[in-house]
Amino acid sequence: MGTAAHAAPPKVLLTGFEPFDGSPVNPSLQAAQALRGRRIAGHRVVAAALPTAFGASLVALQALLEQHRPVLVLATGQAGGRAALSMERVAINVDDARIPDNAGAQPVDLPVVPGGPAAYFSTLPIKAMRAAVLAQGIPAEVSQTAGTFVCNHVFYGLMHLLARPRWRGVRGGFVHVPWLPGQGEPSLPLEAIVTGLRAALAAAVTHTQDIREAAGALD
Repeated sequence: MGTAAHAAPPKVLLTGFEPFDGSPVNPSLQAAQALRGRRIAGHRVVAAALPTAFGASLVALQALLEQHRPVLVLATGQAGGRAALSMERVAINVDDARIPDNAGAQPVDLPVVPGGPAAYFSTLPIKAMRAAVLAQGIPAEVSQTAGTFVCNHVFYGLMHLLARPRWRGVRGGFVHVPWLPGQGEPSLPLEAIVTGLRAALAAAVTHTQDIREAAGALD
């Protein structure tokens, strides 16, 4: 009895990280969980937790891709000290950890993928996403660095996976979110982070090309 009218909606995979560095919470995971199952611009959000660990996080991510076959992937992570949702532009092929990950690993100047490209760019419309978040009254920015910890590791690994012919047409990228109140300052309430990510996802699935910004707009 299956018909086009009853076809399952396309999926968007939204990931957040488990808490790390002694914190009991991670806003990226809490926000992803809050959006689990939501319908956004005709797409269903599939939310999942990634371990805050080099290597294991990419194993988990690849399994999620195989399981859900999303049309778009947005990975998110916590960036303490940032005041806005940060749409990341570029992932670099470097693991360099200031602190150990949750498995105790602390790599120094190692490649994410030996022999891989130096960097990958997001294939999401980061300026359209920023504009959509700002329209909700929530601070947002385009960031030129995702760091060198597990967030960048996952961002680079995601884009390396999506560069394979198997995943042709699947777009992906990364957004950093600030601390929650009580974790440190600056911070954003969870409700604001959830609203911002929902707006960013709506822009991501409805824009196949990025927007042109007015002269003088910040990059």
